[in-house]
Amino acid sequence: MAADFDAQVTHGYADSNGVKIHYATMGSGPLVVMIHGFPDYWYTWRKQMEGLADKFQVVAIDQRGYNLSDKPKGVENYDMRLLVGDVLAVIKHFGKQKAIVVGHDWGGAVAWTTAMYAPDSVDKLIILNLPHLRGLSRELANNPQQQKNSQYARDFQKPDAASKLTPEALTFWVTDEAAKPKYIAAFKNSDFEAMLNYYKRNYPREPYKEDTSPVVKVKAPVLMIHGLKDWALLPGALNNTWDWLEQDLTLITVPNAGHFVQQDAADTVTKAMRTWLLNR
Repeated sequence: MAADFDAQVTHGYADSNGVKIHYATMGSGPLVVMIHGFPDYWYTWRKQMEGLADKFQVVAIDQRGYNLSDKPKGVENYDMRLLVGDVLAVIKHFGKQKAIVVGHDWGGAVAWTTAMYAPDSVDKLIILNLPHLRGLSRELANNPQQQKNSQYARDFQKPDAASKLTPEALTFWVTDEAAKPKYIAAFKNSDFEAMLNYYKRNYPREPYKEDTSPVVKVKAPVLMIHGLKDWALLPGALNNTWDWLEQDLTLITVPNAGHFVQQDAADTVTKAMRTWLLNR
């Protein structure tokens, strides 16, 4: 697959207020923008790109700080509003008013936020293993197991956290042996401080409090796919997602997949995305 896939992909850059955002694209049709999480890069979506490219133009980005995208210094440059701005810049780069937005992990957080605060830019929303942020905030405030399992995030918020990371160690979750060297190369191209700035700037800090701000409902229809073996983001946070949406929610849980569901259950995820998009 790899050589054939690589031959079909076109690379480019979108400008987000002076920050270059690298993307890989293939196919034609309605625009699908795919946003990876931590620790990852655009290549995480390879199976889904292949599975959708006959009907859609799929665009997988490197988020700022990662791989071939720019890596501005300073925690303030990883504020959620700037991460949303990167997605909007990619949509604009392709000459579109709106896109189908797909996100996993931190990409899911960016996708949720884009759908809430730039609703006219999001046609449909697909989220993988990232509960709605209000659900996560509720679980952090009230669920001792979620608090315990989020210790990694508290560790990432420490000043010296980046010094403990290596490109090789960050591939701990990559089971595709052919992909592992690509991941090591991508992480060598990345900025560990920048990667952890997502946590330092945007992840809740202790003492955890439930979000009681006015609800901004998501206007787009939503497909959520959640691998239930995710130890970092427990499924309890999925409860009540429907309270924060204006349209329909399709929720698919995958019992034997972990956090990286798009690779753990690549075929299931691809088929689910394709079926949902083509029949909605």
